[in-house]
Amino acid sequence: MRSFVRGAMALASVAIFAPAVVEAQAKPVVAVMYFENSTYGKDRADFEGIGKGIAELLINDFAQNPNMVVVERERIQALIVEQNLTRQGSIDPQTAIRLGKMIGAQYMVVGGFMATPKGEMVLTGRTVNVETSQIGNPTRIDAKGDDVLGAIAQLSRKMSTDMKIPALRVGQADVPTAVPAGQPAAAAANEHAAHAVAKPAETKPADTKAAAARPTQVAQGRPARKMDMRTAMLYSKALEEEDAGNKSKAMELYRQVDVKFPDYAPVQKKIKSLSNG
Repeated sequence: MRSFVRGAMALASVAIFAPAVVEAQAKPVVAVMYFENSTYGKDRADFEGIGKGIAELLINDFAQNPNMVVVERERIQALIVEQNLTRQGSIDPQTAIRLGKMIGAQYMVVGGFMATPKGEMVLTGRTVNVETSQIGNPTRIDAKGDDVLGAIAQLSRKMSTDMKIPALRVGQADVPTAVPAGQPAAAAANEHAAHAVAKPAETKPADTKAAAARPTQVAQGRPARKMDMRTAMLYSKALEEEDAGNKSKAMELYRQVDVKFPDYAPVQKKIKSLSNG
């Protein structure tokens, strides 16, 4: 009789938690390709490589949203090298679909970046549904060059809408949602499913203003600061050096970024990782 009761309780437990696991496993896996440098004129060369930084900043923003699973940039870098796409400018939708299937992503994000002579910037992005081959309408963000993360946040929200992924809700950013390099997307989804069962995400009403402010939020009582174009370019160069295996140079550049834009967790994580390595 006791064994019957224990079995019934176990089945009831499975019935209660199974929907949460299924829902967590259903989180779409999103991968962001490097943005194409669409800047024209004599200043174009100054912005070579920034497409990698723009992609990383967008990945960092996406990763705060527990409603999706994001492929880390290091995994994208390894795939680009493996597929010999390092010298290719833009990634066309068909190539994005092929790469998406290789890494188990449901959505690929491709886009471009342009700096204007007036110190402004234009971000364009579109989503590619790997499963249906549907290409979303291009999204354009026009912004000032002194607030790169503000523009990234706008693009992130619009891309999430295109993918029909709920926007980040206040209090939900404590759940890690990035797929580490070398970890299969399916395994990551299972891992995040476990997190979802053990610690359900909060369901507070979405706060658009709070979401818009999160890249430049006030930290420890200090005034909010914006990441300008030069700092974003430093960040991009640091990523380039890290990918090339030049750890000391990458560390130097990351520290410069940290001075110009303190309290940005992804940069501090990079510095810690390189210091321990």
